[in-house]
Amino acid sequence: MRPFRRLVSRAVAAACLAVTACTGSGAPVPTAAAPTAPVVTIASGQLSGISANGLNIFEGIPYAAPPIGMARWTAPQPPASWDGLRDATQFGPACIQPDTRSNSIYAQDIGVMSEDCLTLNVWAPTDARKAPVIVWIHGGALRTGSSEETLYDGTALAERGVVVVSINYRLGVLGYLAHPALSAESPMGVSGNYGLLDQIEALKWVQQNIGAFGGDPDNVTIAGESAGGLSVLYLLSSPLAKGLFAKAIAQSAYMVSLADLKKTSYGVPSAESAGLQLEKQLGVLGIEGLRAMGAKEVYDAASAAHFVPLGTEDGRVLPGQMVDIFDAGEQAHVPVLIGFNAGEIRSLRALAPQVPASAADYEATIREKYFDLAEEYLRLYPATDLEESIIANTRDALYGWTSERVALKQTAIGERAFLYLFDHAYPSAEDAGLHAFHASELPFMFGTLDRTPPNWPKIPDTSEEHALSDAMVGYWTSFAATGHPVAAGEPDWPTYDGTAAYMHFTDAPHPSERVFPGMYELHETAMCRRKQSGNYPWNWNTGLVSPPLEPVDGDCP
Repeated sequence: MRPFRRLVSRAVAAACLAVTACTGSGAPVPTAAAPTAPVVTIASGQLSGISANGLNIFEGIPYAAPPIGMARWTAPQPPASWDGLRDATQFGPACIQPDTRSNSIYAQDIGVMSEDCLTLNVWAPTDARKAPVIVWIHGGALRTGSSEETLYDGTALAERGVVVVSINYRLGVLGYLAHPALSAESPMGVSGNYGLLDQIEALKWVQQNIGAFGGDPDNVTIAGESAGGLSVLYLLSSPLAKGLFAKAIAQSAYMVSLADLKKTSYGVPSAESAGLQLEKQLGVLGIEGLRAMGAKEVYDAASAAHFVPLGTEDGRVLPGQMVDIFDAGEQAHVPVLIGFNAGEIRSLRALAPQVPASAADYEATIREKYFDLAEEYLRLYPATDLEESIIANTRDALYGWTSERVALKQTAIGERAFLYLFDHAYPSAEDAGLHAFHASELPFMFGTLDRTPPNWPKIPDTSEEHALSDAMVGYWTSFAATGHPVAAGEPDWPTYDGTAAYMHFTDAPHPSERVFPGMYELHETAMCRRKQSGNYPWNWNTGLVSPPLEPVDGDCP
């Protein structure tokens, strides 16, 4: 499925160029000429794009050289220059990933896949001058996704005066493999964070080139959802990204623990040892053998071998655990807008443990796992409705705790933080048991209510739904412009500090205080105990499948 904007622009571009036409009576009347294709000059050369509805749109722009052949698993390099006028009216290929799962609510046609995929797209108002910039990082568990997805059409945001950039980056084993031989090749002596390095390279491209489109390189907001939100946290944590953006938006992000490049940590083998194990499982000899495999072949084989793409604590790109970086105040000092959805796990049931046979079994397991924290856990997630409590805990341990933690830590370093909970209901989602599911805020904040994937619960075409979307587009774009989210005719969004304030998006925006009281404190203590024990990661193994969380000496809250 192609974005509606693209269909309109293609129709405009194909319009008759004649200066007269006939009315029904046969009298000649003047007609508007087709819009002139916009042309910009960037560091690599000239680009020809699309002009439609007051916007200039450029697609498939290379921001880095193709990471193929010997360049596979190396840091991205600047793109080659070109002579003449380069066509920028088609999205570039998606990065290598699994084939589409047609039964998923998230599945849609992303077009051609290729290892040569490091491209980006720009939507800019035709009159943009020093306009704020949003750089969008797609989600997909660092395994899937594309900047071409219809949900991410930047038209509605750009119509509010923002220049929108959406990017592709390497995924799966092609984006996150660490290996001793790769570390030895690297000038930095590290490996494993290639997808993140792609994102940093795209931000460098923005700094160098966005002025040609009317954007302000000093007013860039990074933004993303799910794995895109995780990527925003990585970028906030990386010294290599500092100075490349001025604000950050993280939607449904998760501050999980990182594998160490060289050594076992928090119960997880080193990232380099995982790379050696993958080499053995695939039956090839060294990095040369892995590079000799086709891109899709190595991606699929690694996925079958259960390779999990995540960032690596390597001392350079990601110098430490994210929780430590934020505790020390060493993250980027920028305003942040962050939040999560009330029904995150309703569309991600695989992340939640199975419902036990009885309430008694549930309570016994929680008491066994949580020790002195069990009473508070059972208050927040009681045995009265086991399934609801299980999915609520999984949501909070991943997304809720992360959102509030980032808001708290940014506030502690004197930066503004704006927290939200997306809790919106509409009939088709409710009928499917998907109230405020993971990513369900995207069509509202992008203004793409009519461009959801084929299996997505259909959003009613009503004034109420459009009003909520208009409000969210307003909040997001004004935050990008000024660091303060405001929307015409809507309530002020208070900063998190002082009262732990947040914006509650239900039928409309409602300023509130203390999202799920007690939630943050419980999961912060759980994380701290895991960290102090040194034997367990903090990620999806929560609740019924948590490691034992015995009291520890130290400063755990």
